Amino acid sequence: MNLVLIGYRCTGKTTIGRILAGKLGWPLVDTDTLIQERAGKTIKEIVAAGGWPEFRRLEREVIADVAAGDRQVISAGGGAILDDNNTKALRASGTVILLTAAPEVVWERMKADPKTLAERPNLTDSGGIAEVTQVLEDRRPKYQAAHHYAVETDRYPPDAAAARILDWLRAGGLM
Repeated sequence: MNLVLIGYRCTGKTTIGRILAGKLGWPLVDTDTLIQERAGKTIKEIVAAGGWPEFRRLEREVIADVAAGDRQVISAGGGAILDDNNTKALRASGTVILLTAAPEVVWERMKADPKTLAERPNLTDSGGIAEVTQVLEDRRPKYQAAHHYAVETDRYPPDAAAARILDWLRAGGLM
């Protein structure tokens, strides 16, 4: 069984993933990091060279490989759920947790994270808070269909969010 974290950029997947991995004694596997390592490029460079279809192709390969593993905390890229094959693989590999935050909170976190700004391209022509709001709304049905449990990371700090996830897993006999 794996523990899979999904959600939009800057909702806390990596931060909360590190906490959960530490508590479970499992490795944290970040699919975006693996994609960049395999390609030898940042996501921004992958998209510039081959477009979003090339990035999504690499993402499908990485997710298929990672989902075949066991006892990992997997931090999936924000758009991983756009491909039904990714969603099926991640759900089949374990429990999927959706991390959410209000668009304004996501945008503030993005602006404060130099890595996000340097390595991640815009997803739409609008950029900024308008992009965050629109993309979150567009992806909402996919996120809702993919998860087993959700935590609002603008309501709970990372340690508390991780504790809620672990409590839910234990209460359901999943841990």
